[in-house]
Amino acid sequence: MPKHSLQTINALIKKNKIEVIDLKAIDLAGRLHHISLPMHDNLMSKIIKEGVGFDGSSYGFKKVENSDMILIPDLDTAVVDLFREAPTLSFYSNIVLTDEKRSRFTQDGRYLAKQAEELLKKTTGTDQSMWGPEFEFYIFSKVNYDTRTATSYYTVEHAEEFYKKAYHAANPFDIYDDFRDEACKLLSKFGINVKYHHHEVGERGQQEIETYFSNLLDTADNIVTAKYVLFNFARQKDLFITFMPKPMYQQAGNGMHLHLFLTKKGKNAFYKKGAYGNLNELALYFIGGLLKHAPALSAFTNPSTNSYKRLVPGFEAPVALTYGQGNRASAIRIPKYISNPDEVRFEYRPPDATANPYLCLSAMLLAGIDGVVNKIDPVKEGFGPYDRNFLDDETKHKIHMLPRNLAEALDALEVDHEFLRRGNIFTDELLEQWVKIKTEEIQAIGTMPHPFEYKMYFNL
Repeated sequence: MPKHSLQTINALIKKNKIEVIDLKAIDLAGRLHHISLPMHDNLMSKIIKEGVGFDGSSYGFKKVENSDMILIPDLDTAVVDLFREAPTLSFYSNIVLTDEKRSRFTQDGRYLAKQAEELLKKTTGTDQSMWGPEFEFYIFSKVNYDTRTATSYYTVEHAEEFYKKAYHAANPFDIYDDFRDEACKLLSKFGINVKYHHHEVGERGQQEIETYFSNLLDTADNIVTAKYVLFNFARQKDLFITFMPKPMYQQAGNGMHLHLFLTKKGKNAFYKKGAYGNLNELALYFIGGLLKHAPALSAFTNPSTNSYKRLVPGFEAPVALTYGQGNRASAIRIPKYISNPDEVRFEYRPPDATANPYLCLSAMLLAGIDGVVNKIDPVKEGFGPYDRNFLDDETKHKIHMLPRNLAEALDALEVDHEFLRRGNIFTDELLEQWVKIKTEEIQAIGTMPHPFEYKMYFNL
């Protein structure tokens, strides 16, 4: 049921003495944009009916008939933006075209996410998917970087410096626990409830915040919101945070692990008491689809060149296309500590926060749907289960791995993308545009001399 109507929104505006209406949307790559409208009488009824025009080509979308598009506020996403001086009511927006019907734009991630969830109901008979993301990020006290014709560098300064065993480190060594406490209070005010937070493995200021489960669209919205809140809060504290998958050499990378289960009639649709990991056949088929399509999925779950500096075999990185209980080198880990049947789930570990969350989660859901529809058995496919060291000499040659770089991921997507086109959810136009902008990123970094190359080759 809708949470808000024009009447309740106007009541919020009056109660909070709102002076500005802010419409937010993300571009195809996942970067947040916004436009602000000074408040006046009947503004909300006007923008609900007419929307606000913008140039869609500047958002990275593939041009359709023309690049004029319209932002329509999703009233259910209303929140008072605490990072604006003027009292501001913020909304996420739906993107529509300028045709007579004001049709939804099929490359809009929020529309795509809704379509994927509807397809799940039709194809599996379940109610919805439930997602619990983990946010890993670094906090730095100072950051500088630049790239020019004759200069290329980055420097980061960190107030923390552990010598191993930084995971769950306690204060006074964990100097950002108060930062995380305050950040979690802010997240709550933006409608995001935090499960817990702690210091992560990285010895130079790595943090983790894990949030509670929500449906696909709300989770994707929450991912965008959480990054917005953390970036802005860090700026207020004269700190710098990054979700980059690999911001420092020889330090742990940042992932965005995604815990996932389906529901049916309000109950966990994955649960079967006494089965391996207490997961039933539906869950195993879903796992089978994820692992079979994981190389192609990587183009959306790990869509940056930096992503693959985190996904390196031989470390704790989840690069193996396997599943198992408590195994953090597997792409899919089944938590062993879950005792509540309502929370039985698995965790897909490869994704990182450079992803467009709407595309990332929707692509994962479509892979799982394909596994269910085609009854892809992960055991028969050789994906596991593995609870021991599966990278020893005996089994090493049997294990398939994730792509080693973004180019390999795009190649995998070119070969394997029909599962994304089910229901025409990922259109040909979207896939073509995605490959285009990601290929441009690969080419850009591929032609730039790296500082380490000077160390290796300057005097050769």
